[in-house]
Parts: sequence; C-alpha cells; structure tokens
Amino acid sequence: MTDRSDWEGRVGQKWASEWRRTDRSFSGLTDRLLARAGAHPIQRAVDVGCGAGEVSLALARAHPDARIIGLDISEALIGAARQRGAELDNVTFLVADAGDWRGSQFAPDLVVSRHGVMFFPDPVAAFANLAQGAAANTRLVFSCFRDRTENPWATRVASLLPPHMQPEIDPDAPGPFAFADRDRVEGILTAAGWSEVAFEAVDFAYVAGAGEDALADARSFFLSIGPAAAVAATLDDAARAAFVARLDAYLAASLQDQLVALSGAAWIVSARSR
Repeated sequence: MTDRSDWEGRVGQKWASEWRRTDRSFSGLTDRLLARAGAHPIQRAVDVGCGAGEVSLALARAHPDARIIGLDISEALIGAARQRGAELDNVTFLVADAGDWRGSQFAPDLVVSRHGVMFFPDPVAAFANLAQGAAANTRLVFSCFRDRTENPWATRVASLLPPHMQPEIDPDAPGPFAFADRDRVEGILTAAGWSEVAFEAVDFAYVAGAGEDALADARSFFLSIGPAAAVAATLDDAARAAFVARLDAYLAASLQDQLVALSGAAWIVSARSR
C-alpha cells in the first residue's frame, strides 16, 4: 500500500529526483495517453497526480490556447514540475489533493492522469468531486496498470526479495495495481457520476535501463523506486548483495542493444461526466 504520507514524504521526494527515468519508463504509454487526451479540442484541463509534470507540459505545448492545471500532493514533485514548466505561461502546478480540490471559476473539459488516480483512499468520493467540478460532458482519460500477472517486471522483481520479506498484497488498497480490475474501476466511476466508461488495453515497453551500461542503469532504477526498493534498502549487506545478484540475472535476460525493456500492461480508461 502506498498512502498519502508516502507521497508527501520519501516516495514523492524519490520520484521527484528520478523524473527523467520514470518518464522514460512510461514513454510508450505516455504517447498513447496523450493521443487519446488530445483527440478533441481542449480549453481547460486538470492533470490528476501530475507528478513531475510530463503530461501537463505536453498538453500545454500542444494546446497553447488551453489552460492546464497539474495537481499533486507532493511538494517535491510539484517543485520539479514548476521548474520544468517555467517557460510556459498556460500551465500551473499546485500542491493539492484532486479528491477535494475545486478551481475557482475553472471547470475543466478534460480530466487526465498518467497513473495518478490509483492512490485515492476513497476513490468514489474523489472521482465524484472531479465530476462535480467539471464542465458538462467533460472527458476523463487516465492510465493505470492492468493485473500484476500481466506486468511480470513487478511480480518478478518483488519475488527476488527474501521469502519472509515478500510484500503483502491487498488488491483494493491504494497503490500501483489498485485499478487493475476493470469491473471494480467501472463500478467506482459509475457510482461517482461518470458515464460511457471504456477501457483500452495497452501493452508497452517498460524501459528500466538504457545507455552504455543499461544493466547498471536498470539496477539502480529498481533499487531507487518500484516494487522492491523500500524493502531492499533495509537488507543487511549480505542479503542485499544476494538480492542484487538475483536482480542482475533477471534484468540481463532483457538486455538488448543498450536497452533493458520489460513487458508492461496498462489500461487507458475513458469516461464522460453526466
């Protein structure tokens, strides 16, 4: 489970320092998400859980007459986003919780998110707030991971930890895979006041490492963020060395042409406000 305190603290700070590699890891998915989000005219958009701002910035550049607001509860991530978007005058980044945020005289016609909505502690209430604050017929477009079994990088890396330190899994708890079940997600959105809920399955290359030493790059990435990073940091020297050796062996199997790319599976979910 990843909760608000994690994003406001250590997790948010780590993702802020790693935005270049996290953006790279999602690059194939981001292109598909932006294509869906930008398929219709945009005047006002809200990016939920905007992180370091990549989606907000891309929308602001592609739609210079639109106003974009990126929301995240992490001050560190918003700081990174503001720095990246300093030259753009049509994008604003705010430290705020999309679950209860309302913009003064700002009713979005697009609500978008790249993997930022799975962390709501009360998703029905959060999506209801977004629907109530949106313009009529507003589009909702977001991405989220499909099941763990369709994202072997996540299950495999976690399985390399010592058996007694395997993370406990609550499929409905806030976290990366909380929206894997499409029936659950459709139920949440429908209860929150959204209609025309649709799912597009997207398979993409989850890029973990690149460059002359792509293996070392991928290793340090997974030791920094991801399904095993926090637990791996608590291991003693011998256990950590053994874990790293197992991790290297797993990653080496996907090393090709200065790239470590693993199989990723996501939903792009769309809906409209009623």
